[in-house]
Amino acid sequence: MAQEQSYDIPLHDIKPIVEVQEYSLYYFLGVIFVLALLIIALGYLIYKYIQKRNAFNLRKEHCRLLNSLDLKNTKESAYMITSLGATFKDDSPRHKEMYENLTNRLEEYKYKKEVESFSGEVLGYIELYKEMIDA
Repeated sequence: MAQEQSYDIPLHDIKPIVEVQEYSLYYFLGVIFVLALLIIALGYLIYKYIQKRNAFNLRKEHCRLLNSLDLKNTKESAYMITSLGATFKDDSPRHKEMYENLTNRLEEYKYKKEVESFSGEVLGYIELYKEMIDA
């Protein structure tokens, strides 16, 4: 028979086994938590950006309506230009002066039962005011 080996031999140069604390699971969970927070924050920022981009813009809507007016319907157009143009009158002193000038010229087309079509001069003022608008 072979020599019996004893595993209880004292080892002189080897240190005894020590328990090592394992923190890798906590590190992993912490990284997952931080990544989840970053993804939620990024999602929120994207949501706010899309919401802001699709928000109703009164100035753009009034500009679109002014540009799509049928100037052949004189009386209704005069009222619409007066009400929609008021949105832009406070942009600058030049806008305010032009708006007042335009509304004075449109007065003759508003309060009568039957009105004729816009004169060339008034049409020119309307087009000039439309070009001045920054939506």
